[in-house]
Amino acid sequence: MGLLAFLKTQFVVHLLIGFVFVVSGLVINFIQLCTLVLWPLNKQLYRRLNCRLAYSLWSQLVMLLEWWSCTECTLFTDQATVDRLGKEHVVIILNHNFEIDFLCGWTMCERFGVLGSSKVLAKRELLFVPLIGWTWYFLEIVFCKRKWEEDRDTVIEGLKRLADYPEYMWFLLYCEGTRFTEKKHRVSMEVAASKGLPALKYHLLPRTKGFTTAVQCLRGTVAAVYDVTLNFRRNKNPSLLGILYGKKYEADMCVRRFPLEEIPLDEKEAAQWLHKLYQEKDALQEAYNQKGVFPGEQFKPARRPWTLLNFLFWATVLLSPLFSFVLGVFASGSPLLILTFLGFVGAASFGVRRLIGVTEIEKGSSYGNQEFKKKE
Repeated sequence: MGLLAFLKTQFVVHLLIGFVFVVSGLVINFIQLCTLVLWPLNKQLYRRLNCRLAYSLWSQLVMLLEWWSCTECTLFTDQATVDRLGKEHVVIILNHNFEIDFLCGWTMCERFGVLGSSKVLAKRELLFVPLIGWTWYFLEIVFCKRKWEEDRDTVIEGLKRLADYPEYMWFLLYCEGTRFTEKKHRVSMEVAASKGLPALKYHLLPRTKGFTTAVQCLRGTVAAVYDVTLNFRRNKNPSLLGILYGKKYEADMCVRRFPLEEIPLDEKEAAQWLHKLYQEKDALQEAYNQKGVFPGEQFKPARRPWTLLNFLFWATVLLSPLFSFVLGVFASGSPLLILTFLGFVGAASFGVRRLIGVTEIEKGSSYGNQEFKKKE
């Protein structure tokens, strides 16, 4: 094992990475708070600034995927689609099977220049997660309680507000509503059977309200819907902890572009279109598990240096005073001061672990576990 590989497995190194992310995130959130004064004066300037501030935070996670674990991401699509990536407003539909599916999506956003302006329809609970939810608030992320009767007006208002967004945005939809588990899949397929819909093997039944509303509200802004089907070679189930330990994964993404004109205007027909899309996604996953590849040409967009340089900047700014402070604590010889510092380290470790826990499947929400008879 080389020195770098050894360092990637060390708890202290993980704690330092977490320290840089958390403290830089708090600094970024404070700057974002200060930019609120720009909103009534120049809304578009506010948005452009916050895109760059968000990039400075999210790119640290992308750096872990690209440079720390050296995970490879391959696109299976066509040249015409690749030529359009990052050059138009789009809705992204991504399967929600893996703990780091969002991170694979972000690395593609970064490589095509839309990481800071990426959007998502997110569950409201995430709004209250430090750093993540706070940053999303300033980015005008649309939050929902996943109860359509309560969400309808909020979601429509949030989507319409994005109609004049000044930078190309990728709006991510997890149409399944929650991350795939066997229990949720069993309940979901019972619902599918009750509605007379074909069973899915690798996906949950898509919830159509968010999709049909997003397409309706963003017509005239969004040019296309990108269907992205993600899987990992050799049936690996990657985790954020695995990334932190430097484990290398190989992600494959099948990308299909559908011009918005092909999506039906009628809500019921658009919902049927989405169900058909998920049946096709299921067939793609079945073929991938048999052949080990998706159909289409293979493209490997090169990683860019900016994520690494951004992290090195924050590490230099924040770790230098930290090391000086730690040396001062132990040089003081004060048992009380040393114990207080060690207690702080323990609390910081717990906090970082809780943030990682947000991505873990076994600690995911119970949404989708219960049976329900109410139709969308």
